[in-house]
This record gives sequence, structure tokens and C-alpha cells, in this order.
Amino acid sequence: MIMRLLSKVFGKKSKTRVEIARDAYERKDMKLHKTAHELQAIGNEPWHKTGAGRYIGSAVYGASDGIVTTFAVVAGVAGASLSPGVVLILGFANLFADGFSMAVGDYLSSKSEKDYFKSERDREAWEVEVTPEGETAEIREIYRRKGLEGEQLDKMVEIVTANKELWIETMMHEELGMMEDGETSPIKSSIVTFLSFVIAGFMPLAAYVFASYIPVFRQNLFLSASVITGATLFAVGALRQRITAVKWYLGGLEMLLVGGLSAAVAYFVGFLLKTIFGISV
Repeated sequence: MIMRLLSKVFGKKSKTRVEIARDAYERKDMKLHKTAHELQAIGNEPWHKTGAGRYIGSAVYGASDGIVTTFAVVAGVAGASLSPGVVLILGFANLFADGFSMAVGDYLSSKSEKDYFKSERDREAWEVEVTPEGETAEIREIYRRKGLEGEQLDKMVEIVTANKELWIETMMHEELGMMEDGETSPIKSSIVTFLSFVIAGFMPLAAYVFASYIPVFRQNLFLSASVITGATLFAVGALRQRITAVKWYLGGLEMLLVGGLSAAVAYFVGFLLKTIFGISV
């Protein structure tokens, strides 16, 4: 559901050349690898731009946090044997408050990175303008450390410093270790984080929301919530292979294990508090 929503919001095209290259690497398929590296394919595609793929990280991590934190609330309340109404109140309060907090944090983090990159780039541009000799010496030192010398080093320095934009970008990358991510929007990233958090985080609450309409949910509230949550955790973990290259089933099992342990801790805490203080609602 999350990835379908991303496709609608940001557009979904056929696989890019880079995605084909990744598939070829995972399968060790030399024919597919050659297809992805044909000169025509390389020349006709914007360099390593992957459309909605830029936001897969925000979607996956937002979804994983949403489902784990919400199910922890559900498990804690279940452990304390509190009423289903308490699950819904605490669950939805957590869902939207944490989702909004994560989205704001994502936005501020992304924007701060972009602002910092711009300030450093402006500084490098100014230095190239006012002290070109010193910046040229820095370029020479950068490539000398990479092993170039003599005529090769002179030629490389000449090529880089002949193009002001290339010169500045080289200083940003080689001296400061900074690469610009000009295609990712902080606003879009925060929206994706919020939507994925809320959509995935709703899953542990689904059994409680629809208990009045589905008898099996009403009769087995926490068990139903656990099954729905487990399936969602596995699906979100499997999606991580899009950004980590981990086998989909390993990613799914890992996420299921982490979410299950978090829920177990929350359940135990709820049960312990109920036992100690005799809490009941």
C-alpha cells in the first residue's frame, strides 16, 4: 500500500538503468549487466536519478517506526489487561503525535543538511574567486595524494581548474566529503515519512477498529492484532531490500524479530505494572 501510494504521488516508471544493474548484480546475470551498461542506455538516462526511489528510505523507516511503536502501545495495554477503548485512545494518540514528530524531524534534518551544503558551497565559490592560487594548490594536493604526479598531475589540475563549477564541486567532494542531493525535497520526504508511519502504524489497531464488524477480531483482539502486525512487519522488512540489498526474506524476518521483541518488552512492562500497582480500566 505504501509503495503504491508513493507511485501515485511521485510517479512510477519502468525500471531505471541503475535498478536493472542492481538486479543484474544480485542475480550475477552478465547478459542483464551488459544491457544496463550499453552506451546508449548510459547516455539516455539522467545520471543515477531514480524518481520515487529517492523516498524509499523515508517510506521504509517511517513505516517500520510506525508499526513498532504503535504495536508496543497495544502490547503494553494488553499486558496490563486494560480495555480496548484504552488501546484505541493511546494507539491513535501515539500514531498521529509520533508520526507528526517524525515528519517534522525528517523535514528539519533534510533542510538543515541542504542549508549547510549551500553555505559550504558558497564559501568554496568565494575562495575560488578571491584566492584561486591557494585553491589550485589544494586541487594539486588532492590529486597528488591520489597518486598522480608529473605531467598527469599538471593536466588533471588544468582540467579541473578550467571549469569553475567542476572546480567547486571537486573541492566540495574531495576536500569536505560532501555530495549534494539536489533532487530530494525535504517537504516530500517529510510527507512520505508521515504517511508511511500512519498507514503502517494503523495496522496494529485495525483489529480493534473493526472488531464490531468482524467477529473473529472481536473474539481474539490481541491475537488478531498480533497476526496483522506480524504480517505487516514482515512486508515492511522485505521492502528494505530496495535500499539495503538484503535478501527480502531476511529483511522481513529481521524486522519481525525486532518488532516482536519490542512488543514483548512492552507487554511485560504492562503486565508488571498491573501486578505491582493493581491497575485496571
